[in-house]
Amino acid sequence: MTCMDDLVEDKIIYQVYLTHLKLFTSKFSSIKTRIVTLNNMWNYIRFYLAKPEIILCLALIVCLYAFTGNLYQIINGLIKKINRNIKSVGIGNFQQLVIDEKDALSKNWSFDGNNVALYAIKGRRSQMEDRYVIKTNVMNTEISLFAVFDGHGGEFAAEYATINLMPNLINKVIEIKKILGDKKSGLNEKVKVSVPSTPETLTPQMKPKIIKSDVQTVSKIKQVSFTDDTGIKRRLSINPVSLKKDIQSSMKESDHVLIDPSSYISNDGSVNFSKLLIDEVLLADKLLIERAKRTYDIAGSTALIALVEKNTLFVANVGDSRGVMCDKKGNAIPLSFDHKPQQMREKKRIADAGGFISFNGVWRVAGVLATSRALGDYPLKENKYVIADPDVLTFDLAYHEPQFIILASDGLWDTFTNEEAIECIKQHINDPFYGAKYLTLQSFNRGSLDNITILVIKFPSTWSQDSQTGNNAGNK
Repeated sequence: MTCMDDLVEDKIIYQVYLTHLKLFTSKFSSIKTRIVTLNNMWNYIRFYLAKPEIILCLALIVCLYAFTGNLYQIINGLIKKINRNIKSVGIGNFQQLVIDEKDALSKNWSFDGNNVALYAIKGRRSQMEDRYVIKTNVMNTEISLFAVFDGHGGEFAAEYATINLMPNLINKVIEIKKILGDKKSGLNEKVKVSVPSTPETLTPQMKPKIIKSDVQTVSKIKQVSFTDDTGIKRRLSINPVSLKKDIQSSMKESDHVLIDPSSYISNDGSVNFSKLLIDEVLLADKLLIERAKRTYDIAGSTALIALVEKNTLFVANVGDSRGVMCDKKGNAIPLSFDHKPQQMREKKRIADAGGFISFNGVWRVAGVLATSRALGDYPLKENKYVIADPDVLTFDLAYHEPQFIILASDGLWDTFTNEEAIECIKQHINDPFYGAKYLTLQSFNRGSLDNITILVIKFPSTWSQDSQTGNNAGNK
């Protein structure tokens, strides 16, 4: 029995061995079959990918993908390495085309005020040419002023508008309110004129070009607000008589006609702020061009200015920065319209002036400038191919009951529609600063190639005297 048991046991072990061997062999053959199958698949893929039309199609997809900025982070490091190796052959500016994302986002301006918020980044440009101004409830006049300037060809024009146009506009508003107050009280006191001084943190490149007097107030001068300081360069104490002579000689040089602020006041006591905005913008542009010619600076800038007086909003626009309102129903209401060369009105005006537009990536005046209206740009102003005449729109805030408004440079509008921007801020309406920052970064991530500045103003307005300007804002 023992012998029979051993034979049975041996047969069982042998059968188990054969079974396992067959299983192993079948697995091996299955792997081999899969390898053959994968090899066949690779042959098919290689066959189809080798076709010219397939290669062309894939190349177009990659180009579109890269254009939207999604490949930016991947190729950025590689291009910067190439840049280090090609500097020796005289292509040192190549790196300006590619800016490190950390650098682009770390160099920013931000402001978180009472119902007013702003976020701005240099983005993929080599320098920050955007500027802004925030002045709420100026000198308790119940008037607030906001502005966004988008420079091009350098920062000179935007900087000039920030420290000349806006302070002088503010001074005119104060003078007008002073005159109205004097009329009500029966007083005939002279109005003090405030002259803006040079911001301490003015960029070093601008200091040699823009020289401002330290004089803060000038007494006993007939109600005059002067926009430029040409000829007034002394930092010594100046008596009113000599200063007045300097002002007159300066204005004679610039052919500037002094306008009495009371001319903007109608008989019923209302103020023509639309005319005030137009006059100040055109005067600032005239003086800017005179200064730019002396320094051979061809820079220009858009101008988007919002003036809020109680329940009335005035928006002056020059160029392609844009304002949008979110009304009580959540609709996007345009506050301005871009000045683009291809628009019928602008195209006809340029043609009548003897100019032309051509397509170079986008439609451009004389093949150069992508906006048909701007401050500065004096070479294109000679024949009025480009003008600085602002469009001014007026809105009744009591009728619209806005939730908020957005003022932004075209770095945002290159990647967002009015409706998309409004929807984005609506989702963060309880925190306007976070909304402005989120929208800015979303525009950057969508591939915006320009500086991006977004100013959000929340309503109803309960502003204190918040104040900020884009040439002395700190980085955060």
